[in-house]
Amino acid sequence: MNGSVTWARVDPHRAREPEQPEVFSGTVWMQRIHEPAVPGGMEVVVVFFENGARTRPHVHSTEQILFFVEGEGVVATETERRLVGPGDIVVIPAGTWHWHGANKGTSAWQISVRTPGPTDWNAPLRDWSEW
Repeated sequence: MNGSVTWARVDPHRAREPEQPEVFSGTVWMQRIHEPAVPGGMEVVVVFFENGARTRPHVHSTEQILFFVEGEGVVATETERRLVGPGDIVVIPAGTWHWHGANKGTSAWQISVRTPGPTDWNAPLRDWSEW
């Protein structure tokens, strides 16, 4: 069975405050592009991080793909922290402790793609609070 094609345009003016602002540090805006219509489908969300904003550390139960489109971002896991920029793609395996956002002094935006599933937002802070 074929579904209908979703067409969307990234537009910061259509972005809204996150549903859970407490899981971010700094100012973040989100534009939901696609919600899955069937089990196993993908969600697509554009996340706009203002100067130095980021997620708190978390663990997804499903893989997450981050496409960095604009600005200078940072992605950290338990073992590394990397600066990323336009054109960089990061694949975060399910069950991996991580955080991501804009680097200090800059803004950034990314497109997040993943199959919906639980996210543990109570992951230990580790190096996050020192960043």
